[in-house]
Amino acid sequence: MLRLEKLPMELLILLVQRHGELVSRDDIAGCLWGKDVFLDVDHSINTAVRKIRVALRDDPEKPRFIETIVGKGYRFAATVTCNNGNPNPQVQPPPAPVLSELAVLSTQKRFFSIRLWVLLVVAAILAVGAGLWFRRTEYFWRDPIAAARFQTVTEFEGVEQAAAVSRDGQFVAFLSDRDGQMDVWVTQVGSGRFHNLTHGSQAELVNPSVRTLGFSPDGSQVTFWVRKKDASGEGDISIWAVPTLGGQPMPYLEGAAEFDWSHDGSQLAYHTAGPGDPLFVVDGDRQAKARPIFTAPAGIHAHFPSWSPDDRFIYFVQGALPDKLDIWRISPSGGNPERITSHSAQVSHPVFLDRHTLMYLVGDPEVTGAWIYSMDVERRIPHRLSSGLERYKSLAASADGRRLVVTLASPMNTLWRSQIADSPAQASAPARISLTTGRGFSPRLGPNFFLYVSATSTSESIWKLVDGAATELWNGQEAQVFGGPAVAPDGNHIAFSVRQRGQTFLYVMQADGANARVATDALDLQGVPAWAPDGQSVTSAANDHGATHLFRVPIDGRPPTAFVQEYSVDPTWAPDGRFLVYSGADIGTSYPVKAVTADAAVYPLPALTLTRGARHLAFLRGGRELVFLRGDIRHKNLWSMDVGTGAERQLTYLPADFDIRDFDISANSPEVVLERVQEHSEVVLVDLHRP
Repeated sequence: MLRLEKLPMELLILLVQRHGELVSRDDIAGCLWGKDVFLDVDHSINTAVRKIRVALRDDPEKPRFIETIVGKGYRFAATVTCNNGNPNPQVQPPPAPVLSELAVLSTQKRFFSIRLWVLLVVAAILAVGAGLWFRRTEYFWRDPIAAARFQTVTEFEGVEQAAAVSRDGQFVAFLSDRDGQMDVWVTQVGSGRFHNLTHGSQAELVNPSVRTLGFSPDGSQVTFWVRKKDASGEGDISIWAVPTLGGQPMPYLEGAAEFDWSHDGSQLAYHTAGPGDPLFVVDGDRQAKARPIFTAPAGIHAHFPSWSPDDRFIYFVQGALPDKLDIWRISPSGGNPERITSHSAQVSHPVFLDRHTLMYLVGDPEVTGAWIYSMDVERRIPHRLSSGLERYKSLAASADGRRLVVTLASPMNTLWRSQIADSPAQASAPARISLTTGRGFSPRLGPNFFLYVSATSTSESIWKLVDGAATELWNGQEAQVFGGPAVAPDGNHIAFSVRQRGQTFLYVMQADGANARVATDALDLQGVPAWAPDGQSVTSAANDHGATHLFRVPIDGRPPTAFVQEYSVDPTWAPDGRFLVYSGADIGTSYPVKAVTADAAVYPLPALTLTRGARHLAFLRGGRELVFLRGDIRHKNLWSMDVGTGAERQLTYLPADFDIRDFDISANSPEVVLERVQEHSEVVLVDLHRP
């Protein structure tokens, strides 16, 4: 059935009645509106013709029905045949005696037609409005885990993470340090038995930025991400596999960081650890060479590839680590990726329950763990599923979407003091700092005091500790202090970055908390702020049209200015102001440390490449030594490098279970303050109620 409004339908009838003839615009105006009409008939005719073409799917460039005779009018070009076979339909006028009676009937019918038309228009408006409301609110949306059954799989002491489930939902694999070192473990659902598959044979298995564990499509092998010890290049990362029932680990995908098989098993998508995480698709052959279908821009990462249930798209997480990420999708043949979510947060672990329902995790780097979200990929309205205090570290799903496996996180952040040691024999055990606020993070040392950030469920605050007494300096409702506070060189002022209600602010206040004010709200700030040695400006990274680089922010209210043009974060000034060091773009799991002068010229710093994780930099001994964290992603120690000679030395000798998240060091004393993260987590099975 052809659906047209009244005016376009009348015009179509007129053109059909005179098919093959030119109907001028004056004729159309006279027939449809009369001779003395006062309206823009040209615009109305154009609109009516356009609607007819849309209804008939007629191309104005190659018309099958309505031909435009430029400057004159229109012609109906298609052949017209009546039901009686007459190819020349004409509307005959009625006999003269009944004209007046027909006129009365026509007037009555027109009156009722107008009323009916108004009612139909109102009904249509209400229907469209209701449809838009239902679409916007997803009134019929239902929480996919509302009626789910939760079952704890592991109750070990220590850490379990990166849980994965086989396609048939019968086996669960996870990482655990149950035997001392982090290993790959597996259990058959319901058996209560756990098997260590790697037995300490792999040096480094932990990487929270990727999906580290998986299964082969038939479930016969558990696959795992592995990084060679002390590796720094992209070729030192690979996917290995071990038989699910036990056996010798073997290489599975050399040089790949993550992978996913299509649901029909015919195609393999994987990305390497090169710049931009190049994404490849091959037809079933793991050894086949291919050209990438997509590579992210410099400084941007693309992780967690996952095929859609119909294998039409590859979904993946793209953005700047650690907390400017979203889910995108791309065709297996390549092209421009399409953005699916708009969180700009720590997004990870996308999985599908069915062809419409996408689930994933959303968190932030200042808090361990994330919430579970779900959305219909067509409507794209995100719903947070976990409304309590529970946080998750990983999420995986069986092929039929009826079983999930998650890692439930229970982290604890504590602050500690330690001393620089010249050898393991001289190292002393760190001492915990007692805090009246309970949890504390992002410690920073000042003259005779140190600062830290504390958090409640609704706010974050900055505290100052002097001789064991804590004083709150600043508190922000629904605010997140990120990157940690920065103490001015003279110790009299403090700068800190805040994310609040979707916007970022750089604050400056006195060291006693007085006169807090916004130095700038014009930048999308990122990471750690750093005072310039003269105390007149603060250097901070910011997202500038998708590129992250350093800016100078004067504290006297003048506008910020760009400082370093290339990708740059985590700035730290040398005490004498001669140069500034910063972190460059991540490549795989490592990143370079670079330096520039106060005029933004390249400064000749000895080559230094570090592993992703805690990234804070500091100076020691008047700026002669640069202090940094070195080790694997999960466990690091403090090291220093002589900025003139490149000579390095180890400063701390922390036990293997001491995971540093942040630190600060006194420029002229051997004291170090450390933020330690202690994780206790459990693997949980979630059986979904699916109709």
